[in-house]
Amino acid sequence: MSVGLDYQFLVKTFFVALSGVPTALIITIVSLLIALPLGFLLALSRINQIPVISQLARVYVSFVRGTPVIVQIFITFTSVPLLLRPVFEEYQVQTNIYDINPIWYAFIVFSLNTTAILIEVFRSAISTVSKGQLEAAYSVGLNNVQAFRRIIIPQTLVVALPNICTATVNLIKATSLGYALSLREITLRAQVAANVGYNYVEAYIDIFLVYLLLCSLVEYLFKLYEKRLRKYKAVDV
Repeated sequence: MSVGLDYQFLVKTFFVALSGVPTALIITIVSLLIALPLGFLLALSRINQIPVISQLARVYVSFVRGTPVIVQIFITFTSVPLLLRPVFEEYQVQTNIYDINPIWYAFIVFSLNTTAILIEVFRSAISTVSKGQLEAAYSVGLNNVQAFRRIIIPQTLVVALPNICTATVNLIKATSLGYALSLREITLRAQVAANVGYNYVEAYIDIFLVYLLLCSLVEYLFKLYEKRLRKYKAVDV
């Protein structure tokens, strides 16, 4: 006896899964807002070989890239309350540490994970910008901040943008692990809907379609932004 898909459930649950998109986007946006500047600064520390910071950044990148995201989630979810509990007791903070919204743990895990990826992205991108351009900027009176804002960063973004796009898409897909934190994002919403009639095949098809559409849209937006940044691309003479 063959069992077909429940198309009515498939359509209904697609919109249930779609309702989890805002949560996935919030986690993605907040994580990127933290990871982009932090990754850029740590990349500079590695390029300039700043003592202690560059070594710590190297170890940090190795640790994050060498461990599964799900393990990082469980470590953060269990260790942060243990670290904060004595602090809350010391300063008599009237908040139950175990009642903290799990989305805050998601912000911590995904921003730190993405930072490690962007350190290497920015490190390789910055190295493509000629040091002579920075020296030329100083010669015309620009200070360090102005030189980076007007010359180095725009050219770095042109080179780094495809990898930033990949990191963003991977981050969006990684938010599906938010179910481990009981976050009602795309995956958990579809799974809960499937529990009633055991329609897990249909639920996972819906999850697949939602992520496919979301990631394709993000890639398209990055391509549009990449076209705008091409004017900053250095021209060899």
